[in-house]
Amino acid sequence: MFEMPVEQPFLGQNCVTPYPKSTVVMRGLWSLVQATLFRWSPKALHSFRARLLNLFGANIPRPAEVVIFPTVRVIFPRNLTLEPRSMVGPQVLLYNLGPITLRRGANISQRCHLCAGTHDYMRWDMPLVTKPIEIGENAWLGADVFVGPGVSIGKLCVIGARSVVVKSMPEYTVCAGNPCRPIKPRGEPQGS
Repeated sequence: MFEMPVEQPFLGQNCVTPYPKSTVVMRGLWSLVQATLFRWSPKALHSFRARLLNLFGANIPRPAEVVIFPTVRVIFPRNLTLEPRSMVGPQVLLYNLGPITLRRGANISQRCHLCAGTHDYMRWDMPLVTKPIEIGENAWLGADVFVGPGVSIGKLCVIGARSVVVKSMPEYTVCAGNPCRPIKPRGEPQGS
């Protein structure tokens, strides 16, 4: 008799979505709105885009006081909090499988990638693991920065361009590198 060979385990084996159908449907609807109304809106209509995000569950208490560009991509609006005066620059990816919070005045420069989810690679089915990201008050992420799951960036921290941040960074510090590390203290900004 012919026996079927036993297949060896492989990563992602028996992997299923952790989300209920209602979440998958809402995500699909958001994707459609994001690809049309959000993306096609004129650059200056930041509060319009913030209101669209609020409609899909984002926590943006004062939509008129945030800046969010039309090329920003948000995966789950319900996992996004933008406090007043926060800014999300062009082509930023907020891969917010877990919560992402930008505190007052936080500034995310172009092409940054904030990733609040990963997978448990020690299991064959690689289940989703989410951890929150928090960007502190008046912190600034330079261009092309990657921030991993579970990271907090401290108040008035500066993260240098193209840094890879996989551990939390302290407040009032200039940090840079791959992996990102503290470089020098940062004082209070001067002027107006």
